[in-house]
Amino acid sequence: MSFRQAQASVDQWINQYEEGYWPPLTILARLTEEVGELAREINHRFGEKTKKTEEPDGSLAMELADILFVVICLANSQRIDLDQAFAAMLQKVTSRDADRWTRKAR
Repeated sequence: MSFRQAQASVDQWINQYEEGYWPPLTILARLTEEVGELAREINHRFGEKTKKTEEPDGSLAMELADILFVVICLANSQRIDLDQAFAAMLQKVTSRDADRWTRKAR
């Protein structure tokens, strides 16, 4: 699924509700919450903070998907085409960072 398709799916889902998209600052707060949930799961798996025995295992994939959903909501609310934005970002980093790291031998 492309970003454009994902954005259309999210837009279709959001538009079935009268409220529509939240204001940008509310979306940002939600994004912060979701990133915190991802950080907690990564800390449990790879950090020194162990889970309580009664806590269920989380899913890194689902936490990342939650973040992506909120990012898409923010992009849609601001009419940003993520396919275009992501392509521009990749072009920027590939040209800017071309000599930044040692490349793998082929």
